[in-house]
Amino acid sequence: MFSFLAIPFPMIDPVLLQLGPVAIRWYSLSYIAGILLGWWYAGYLNKKPPIVFSKKAYDDVVVWIILGIILGGRLGYILFYNLPHYLESPAEMLAVWQGGMSFHGGMIGLVTAMYIFSRKHNMRFLALVDIVSCVAPIGIFLGRIANFINGELYGRTTDVPWAVIFPRGGDLPRHPSQIYEALLEGLAILLILFIVANFTKARQKEGMLSGMFLVFYGIFRCFVEFFREPDAQLGFIFGGITMGQLLCIPMILLGIGLIVRAIIKNESETPAAG
Repeated sequence: MFSFLAIPFPMIDPVLLQLGPVAIRWYSLSYIAGILLGWWYAGYLNKKPPIVFSKKAYDDVVVWIILGIILGGRLGYILFYNLPHYLESPAEMLAVWQGGMSFHGGMIGLVTAMYIFSRKHNMRFLALVDIVSCVAPIGIFLGRIANFINGELYGRTTDVPWAVIFPRGGDLPRHPSQIYEALLEGLAILLILFIVANFTKARQKEGMLSGMFLVFYGIFRCFVEFFREPDAQLGFIFGGITMGQLLCIPMILLGIGLIVRAIIKNESETPAAG
């Protein structure tokens, strides 16, 4: 029995500003704002030991982050979510303006870019990724808010009082799962890692913050997937499991591995008392 008190979708134009043929969309703006705010926050973290970025590396890293996210996000969507379609229409692989980005692909692309970047600038890879992990939730939060504005990636049908009727989701009320993801995968992880990075010695244990990000994101994403409508072209993979949940399993395992490694390595480097 669905509620008749569902919240009508706030009709926010996905295009923030139109200047002739050039359209500035909320989604694009969320990427730009997330990268710039993350860059600023990375600089803030880098002022405290351990110092990871040189000035030149700090000035250069934004370009690498953008390339890693966009290339990895697009390739991940093609491989994980819609490969048969793109094999039939390979020209559409480049049509990023039509939508189709994968968080997991973007993460793999970003980590790959940071590995190459760390080698190029002679930086400690895990220390670099620890900082990136702390700032990534900013972009996740803004991106999920943009998903809500676009009325995409909505949730499953429900009768909760805060259900929303999305224009693309038919006449039935649905979970605003984009907001759930923004609050959990974005804001909650941002606050957790802010506290841990600034008020504990976690930054001295390389890989600890990266591992925490992977574990928390994996758990929160798996939870929200129970409320999010599966991708139409995939549906459930097996036994009610979605592709998003499946991709989070190796994330969680890798995160646990990084945390254990950071703890063991730190203990082995701590001088014995006496």
